[in-house]
Amino acid sequence: MGYGTYIGFRLVNFAVILVIITLTTCAIFDTAMTRILKAQIAEQVQQDVMNWVKYQQQHGRMPTQEEINAYREDRLKIYYRRYGLDKPAWMRVFYRTWDVLRFKFGKSVSGLITYRGSRDVATIIFGYLPNTIILFTTGAIITMVIGIFLGLQMAKRAGGKLDRAITTFAMVSYSLPMWWTGMLFIFAFSFGLKVFPAGGMHTLPPPEDPILYWLDFLWHLALPLITLVFVSFGGWAYTTRSLVLGTLQQDFVMAARAKGMPERKVLYGHVLRAVSPSLATMCILSVVNSMWGAMISEAVFNWPGMGRLYWIAIEANDLAIVIGLTYVSTFIWLMALIIIDLIYGLLDPRIRVGIKVTR
Repeated sequence: MGYGTYIGFRLVNFAVILVIITLTTCAIFDTAMTRILKAQIAEQVQQDVMNWVKYQQQHGRMPTQEEINAYREDRLKIYYRRYGLDKPAWMRVFYRTWDVLRFKFGKSVSGLITYRGSRDVATIIFGYLPNTIILFTTGAIITMVIGIFLGLQMAKRAGGKLDRAITTFAMVSYSLPMWWTGMLFIFAFSFGLKVFPAGGMHTLPPPEDPILYWLDFLWHLALPLITLVFVSFGGWAYTTRSLVLGTLQQDFVMAARAKGMPERKVLYGHVLRAVSPSLATMCILSVVNSMWGAMISEAVFNWPGMGRLYWIAIEANDLAIVIGLTYVSTFIWLMALIIIDLIYGLLDPRIRVGIKVTR
């Protein structure tokens, strides 16, 4: 099997898993969504009936109870047809799955969650996503750079002062929840030292000058970003140290040292290349995970990101947004796994199980 066939196989596998997960999600939520839609339709029909009766009275006639009931039934049929409630359950699940696969999530069910006045679920999700990327993805990248650099330095001087200090720090910081650390930092730097704002993305009202507007945004971004990096970089450094130390004991490293190769070239040219598949996996998964933020942490910093959106949607019982978030997260996660497989094949052909490498 060639590399192109391998890629095709992985893409087919991606599509099959995505369809199965989406179909299962839509089937699970069908009963609840049907119940919510029927309740909302009943409220809307009642409002329509009241408006119709009022309109008839303004034109000099009072409709009979039979006419009111007939109008109510007609409105119910119209709304049921519009939202597919006149079809069997299996058909509703099928059509909803097909729409979700094409990123057509419909409107916000509760109507309480909007983005710039729009109730379209896709607009809401992709409107909140950049806020989380700015905070958590930026923090993840900074954490990876600092952690990998420090991990290499720790491995070079294993047992030294730097190694012992960061190892101790990693054991402590990795056990600290980000939201709890964020609260401590808010008390210290916002209410105590008054260096950073306590939360939000902008001062209210935000500055009108574009330069001041972005400086104000960076000022609000600083404290949650510092908190995220503070909690996470120690674990990255210790993990990188462990990977590098394990590789330093391999025969090819000892052979390179026996040949008199400089230690820097051994570390960066041989060891780092050998552990690069594992580091690449950690980096990609960290970036993907960062796109969904953290519910409690975003609530602590009042940051309008994906985690907070998920929490609000659950509280509001807005299943359309929950289904949309589930699908988008599944789609990105599966794409990340494919990218990891492809990077593995490029970095280390031995990992392409079942692939015959030809020259």
